[in-house]
Amino acid sequence: MKKILAASLLCVGCGAFAQEELKIGAIVTLSGAGAAWGQAMLYAAELAADDVNAKGGLDVGGRKYKVKVVAYDDKYQAGEAVTAANRLVFEDKVKYVIGPVGSAAALAVGPIMEKNKVVMLTLGFTDKALAADKPFSFRPNLTTMETSQPQIDWIVKAKNIKKVGALFPNDETGQQIAQDLEKAYAKAGAQMNAKEFFERERVDMMPLLTRIMAKGVDAIELDGNAPGTAGLIVKQARELGFKGHIIRSGGPATAEIVNVAGTGATNGMLVNTPINPANAEVKAYAERYFGKYKKRMNGFSPAFYDGTRMLFQAMGQAGTATDTDKVRVALEGIKDFKGILGTLNWTGKEVYGSNHQISAPFYVARVQDGQEVVESTCSLSACK
Repeated sequence: MKKILAASLLCVGCGAFAQEELKIGAIVTLSGAGAAWGQAMLYAAELAADDVNAKGGLDVGGRKYKVKVVAYDDKYQAGEAVTAANRLVFEDKVKYVIGPVGSAAALAVGPIMEKNKVVMLTLGFTDKALAADKPFSFRPNLTTMETSQPQIDWIVKAKNIKKVGALFPNDETGQQIAQDLEKAYAKAGAQMNAKEFFERERVDMMPLLTRIMAKGVDAIELDGNAPGTAGLIVKQARELGFKGHIIRSGGPATAEIVNVAGTGATNGMLVNTPINPANAEVKAYAERYFGKYKKRMNGFSPAFYDGTRMLFQAMGQAGTATDTDKVRVALEGIKDFKGILGTLNWTGKEVYGSNHQISAPFYVARVQDGQEVVESTCSLSACK
């Protein structure tokens, strides 16, 4: 990749009034499974950087910094993520990183970030990504841990769901989400009575789906699967004659699923979405996103746009872009941040040991003709 998202300082020119450069480093998936999510994160950081650069740079402690986004592709692999992390930290001398996307990658690079006091905004859904002994790790997006129970409670009751089948990738992400969802469905009064695990490279899901359908499920859960894989599951399930509900209780990917499975196969699908299509700020952001990148916005992007802006605000409040101890304390202390997603706060101490998990509104939507139509508005406590 030609770009790199990391934060370090580099003097541009050597005059007394030369503007300094602030790099924001990104370890994101830009090819293969999860690429839609990685691109969403990268583009979010770039657009946030565009905002401050258009105003003459980021003002920190009376200094103006031009923000540069530098990104490396981890290919959704932990080993590649570690290589990227080492390059960013030890060669590029970054102090801030966006990513990684996957849970395995987040766990693999976490020790590098913590040891070197690099503030990391990760997407990784694993509950191990955040902890009291990981003071530099933050998560600006909601995960299955936060969203599954309230929305599954609502879906099970509203749609009379009794038996659920699900396919999960056989890795840290898939195993964590399977565990979270099984508990959530049981608590809601339904049963996840059919589970299948597979390697992420697999494309023929029909044997797995056949086994799941044989157990009489009335819904298939897609959470935990990369967008393209989820599309294949929907397409092949409908080709096998599955008439029940299809649910995606986490990981925004509607546009990508529709592209693979088609509008007919996805009509009626129930999905978790972090965005309300009626939100004017998100709509304007989506139009800006498409205008620059010629791609439909993935639902994770607004969270990382808001997260990057919160990071910039923390630097301003701390009065430094170099002392990450001060910046991470300032970031954790931000309250009632007015993001494009709504009013944002940090939470999570009871679950993770630190308030480094974002709290934001989210929604349950029904897919109709390729578009999301909101059916329920949710908080971390309930969907209504």
